[in-house]
Amino acid sequence: MHRALITGGTAGIGAAFARAFAGRGTALVLVARDADRLAESAAQLRREFGVEVETLAADLSDRDAQQRVADRLATSDAPVDVLVNNAGFSVRSSLLDEDISQHDLGFEVMIRAVLKLGGAAGRAMSERGHGWIINVGSVSALVTQNNYSAIKAWVGNYSESLGVQLSSTGVQVTALMPGWVRTEFHSRAGIKGSSIPGPLWLDAERLVEDCLRDVARGKPVSIPSTRWKLIAAVLRTTPRGLVARLSALLSHRRNREK
Repeated sequence: MHRALITGGTAGIGAAFARAFAGRGTALVLVARDADRLAESAAQLRREFGVEVETLAADLSDRDAQQRVADRLATSDAPVDVLVNNAGFSVRSSLLDEDISQHDLGFEVMIRAVLKLGGAAGRAMSERGHGWIINVGSVSALVTQNNYSAIKAWVGNYSESLGVQLSSTGVQVTALMPGWVRTEFHSRAGIKGSSIPGPLWLDAERLVEDCLRDVARGKPVSIPSTRWKLIAAVLRTTPRGLVARLSALLSHRRNREK
């Protein structure tokens, strides 16, 4: 029986991954900050799918908590076969702000924790000769709006680099790069999303199924939906000056929604 550890596993894309794996009979280790919500999510998954669900309350902005999750990935007791590095949040602070506390939190949760957990999983999985690591990035990595874009650009490059280092070990790494997804992510960040055209929104469950198909095919990068594949292809080939102008326009529209 496979076992998947999912960070941020009680909401949004993480919850969709949890349901998708549970529906396949995969045991789960859910990681999130809120112990009560973890217990509620675990109980619901056990009832609905009859799978084993372990919970690990951990705030990944805390390095001791990062270590506890890394230790769980490293253990040979009930080993983890799949890691989904999903925990994250929008970093909306300006790059010019004197107070960089929000940037520090973003670095800890979406860079250092991803690096720490990816390394722990990669070492343990390569010893067993199999495993899958999915790092949730974003198409926003292809624009230059803010530090969230910069962080997600790091996640994409890191994922492909980790995949290179783990080649021939039986461990596969995939970077998931979604566009806008209908979850509580935006409302938590105070983003209304009213300026985003309806067809650009993705459903979290469909996105996860598309991603798991790409993982099964061995793809290092998964961009769910034809429309977002096209958008990503255009952004990758657009001159950087035009990307900067587009990024400024997107930032202006988002700031008007505050």
